[in-house]
Amino acid sequence: MSDATLSLVVLAVVVALFVWNRLPVSLVAILTALALYATGLVDATTAVSGFGDPVVVFIATLFVLSEGLEASGVTAWVGQLLVRRAGTDRTPLLVALMLLAALMAAVVTPNGAAAALLPVVVLAARRSRRAPSQMLMPLAFAASAGALLVLSGSTVNVIVADALAASTGEGFGFFEFGLMGVPLVAVTIAVSVLGGARLLPDRSPDELPADFSDHLDTLVEHYRLERGFFRMAVGAGSDLVGARPADVAMPADVILVGAQHEAGDPGQVGEAIAEGDVLVVSGPSEGVAELVERHDLVVVTTPLTRDTREALLGRERGVAEVVVPPRSRLIGQRAFPGLVRAGVTVLSIRRLGRARGAQPTSLAEGDMLLLHGTWPAVEALATDDTVLVVDDPALVRRQSVALGPTAWRAIAVLVGTVALLASGAVPPAVAGLVGAGAMVLTRTVLPQQAYRAISWETVVLVGGLIPLSTAISTSGAADLVAGHLVDLVSGGGTRLLLAALFVLTLVLGQVVSNTATVLIVVPIAVSAAQESGVGLAPVLMLVAVAGAASFLTPIATPANMIVMGPAGYRFGDYWKLGLVTTGAWFVVAVGLIPLIWPG
Repeated sequence: MSDATLSLVVLAVVVALFVWNRLPVSLVAILTALALYATGLVDATTAVSGFGDPVVVFIATLFVLSEGLEASGVTAWVGQLLVRRAGTDRTPLLVALMLLAALMAAVVTPNGAAAALLPVVVLAARRSRRAPSQMLMPLAFAASAGALLVLSGSTVNVIVADALAASTGEGFGFFEFGLMGVPLVAVTIAVSVLGGARLLPDRSPDELPADFSDHLDTLVEHYRLERGFFRMAVGAGSDLVGARPADVAMPADVILVGAQHEAGDPGQVGEAIAEGDVLVVSGPSEGVAELVERHDLVVVTTPLTRDTREALLGRERGVAEVVVPPRSRLIGQRAFPGLVRAGVTVLSIRRLGRARGAQPTSLAEGDMLLLHGTWPAVEALATDDTVLVVDDPALVRRQSVALGPTAWRAIAVLVGTVALLASGAVPPAVAGLVGAGAMVLTRTVLPQQAYRAISWETVVLVGGLIPLSTAISTSGAADLVAGHLVDLVSGGGTRLLLAALFVLTLVLGQVVSNTATVLIVVPIAVSAAQESGVGLAPVLMLVAVAGAASFLTPIATPANMIVMGPAGYRFGDYWKLGLVTTGAWFVVAVGLIPLIWPG
């Protein structure tokens, strides 16, 4: 068996494994690289070379940049602004949402845009009294189109630009993809606006994503944050030093909730007050002022109530609702509103559905606490094994806070990275590393967040399949397939070749990820272009467009999968709007590409 035939057999097995969908795609990619080495199609160095390819490095950095924008609240702020401005009428709202998805996809990739805007679209659908199924598929399709606006919009763009540079010495410009991206975004929006109501199901899902737009109001009512508490420090000159809390005379309507020692431990029943202790009291400000003056105390914290919303939930500070789980170390410990531990303050405690009010509580399994603190301290509760967090603080922050404290840093890093990419001053991988590194150095993204943000499955997928693309090219398989393709369209001109490549890429892309599809098709397209005398630029741009046209099945792209559950879509719901959108893309691509890039 010739090397060309053997590489095509490996390709067929890889496609079959992708369609079978029983193995993780990253495992399939690794097995592909091992199979290529075992069959002698590539040597050991080539088999693992994909994992060090600059394309893979650049792709990994894009995930960190995306995380910076999401974690800082930039994406949530943009989404909330759009919902307020667009209103509730279907056409302007849908156009605005799709335009936002397209623009965001150009910055944070289609999958990042779909994930970030999902709660925004669900909220917009609720407010306009429409089913989310009428808006979420257009969101995913617009994100796929928006990925073609700039070079960094998707891994597909990076792969075809790299292939063009490798063959001709000059790749596509950073904004050159927009020559196709802009008209494709326009036709995608037009199809959804004109035909979406008829082609999309009107169905409500069993479960909707959490909506935290009114989260603070819900917590304030649930925990009855009416009066709040004052924290007052006991100095060396106070006459309360040595006194027992029960013996301290309180002004009218003022309640001594508890005492906390300087080391952080709560004062026990009957324990004397010491210098440096903090007393927690609840009551009217006049009575508290009298107590402060009478005993020479210093107020260190004023009440947090329903009237201090910015202090409760804002750019710097937030709240989290937690439950004491079984076997927690907190069980039996003394707690009360106003107690500060590990950087967070207890605002209220509930037991068996009732607020405990301004009194100490010996914590028990199932007790609920409302905690307040800086966002880093609140978000750290998600990894605290002594409590169970009811709602993910990071998600609450992204939906509830317009712009986080690191928002402008994230925007500045993004602008700088785009400037490097657009200028071509450094290779894309270097520009991406500068941007990702700046996100971490400015503490917009913590190192742990950066590692978690990277889709390692995507990184392994691309790294494992690059050797397959190399094998198809070097073994003669690309020339073999391209020869048959050229014979099939001989005499038909550039547009017929582009049409054939579009169909080939489209069919593969509905069952295999668009990244894997483009890695497979690129060497075939390059060989076909060389044999037919057509320029590489139009052919590779066509492959990028067809690779992004993943509209017929939910498994064609992660963006399609992201919206499937929240919209209540079924597998067969995609092909109706998807087929019309794909047809529109086909006409635009085959019609415009030869005019923009004469070949």
